Amino acid sequence: MMKDVLASVERPTAHVIGEHDLSLYGMARYHLGWADSTFQPAEYDAGKRIRPLICMYACASVGGDPTNAVPAAAAIEFLHNFTLVHDDIQDQSDTRRHRPTVWSLWGASQAINAGDALFAIGQLALIRSAERGVQPDRLERLIRGYNVVTLRIVEGQVLDLGFEERWDISAEHYVEMIRGKTAAILAYAADAGALIGGASDESVERYRAFGEALGLGFQVRDDVLGIWGETSVTGKRKADDIRRRKKSLPIITLAASATSDERARLREIYARQVIDEPEVDWIVALLKRYEIQDQLEDVVTRYHDEARDIIEDEAEDNDGRRALLALLDQLSRRAF
Repeated sequence: MMKDVLASVERPTAHVIGEHDLSLYGMARYHLGWADSTFQPAEYDAGKRIRPLICMYACASVGGDPTNAVPAAAAIEFLHNFTLVHDDIQDQSDTRRHRPTVWSLWGASQAINAGDALFAIGQLALIRSAERGVQPDRLERLIRGYNVVTLRIVEGQVLDLGFEERWDISAEHYVEMIRGKTAAILAYAADAGALIGGASDESVERYRAFGEALGLGFQVRDDVLGIWGETSVTGKRKADDIRRRKKSLPIITLAASATSDERARLREIYARQVIDEPEVDWIVALLKRYEIQDQLEDVVTRYHDEARDIIEDEAEDNDGRRALLALLDQLSRRAF
């Protein structure tokens, strides 16, 4: 479905400079893992596709036909990838999914164009829900929700970028940021699937709550993996988030627990352009002293338990419900 939507809007007027085809859709295909850097067809890591799976599983769990949710699922994945292209520019990230990022190959300006195109293509995919029998009133809610969740994501990103220069960030501030930046799209995925499946408004809201709890737990788990995760799991060195000076939840929690002298040294280290390995080791040791990993593991468990309780109470036992619970268990077990 995703490739069909992209192909339906491609134009044969790609500009060629030297040996490199700089077409808008070539960059989109590259980012999605469908092409190499010369835009020749190839298959690369395309990500976990968790968000479209949630949409289709939610549709099935309320008794709907999950194939009816395919256009919305594709739209959600396009939306997610739009945000990744822009995030990579703002974070100056050179790699994603073990390959150079779009901006690092073609420049920030062209990457912005590619990200914008993915956002618009997502809208076109979503409109095709009408072809699967989604009624106009529900389609209108889906389209409105797509744009509202985009605003929530951007709001979260604005907060995240603002946090880079601040140390007066509480855990509560951080959770509000990821509620938009990360959890909002998972909430929308569950909401959209339930809506397409014919659920009542009350049930749709419960699925939204499920997706939000799952998304919050997902991001906190990512933060933990960013420091303690094994390279075989994350594709990065342990403590790489520290080297990148990310103010993730472990660091925010540490700053709130540490002594004034420890906080002063932590701030001084994070103010450097490059954090040397002895300083990385010092921060990791401090995190261990204050048992930050254990604290955040408890946070992840609480969010995942909340999500599990919602689905177990809300959905009848069927393949969709079992798939959602299996996905939740899989995310809960993401290893170190």
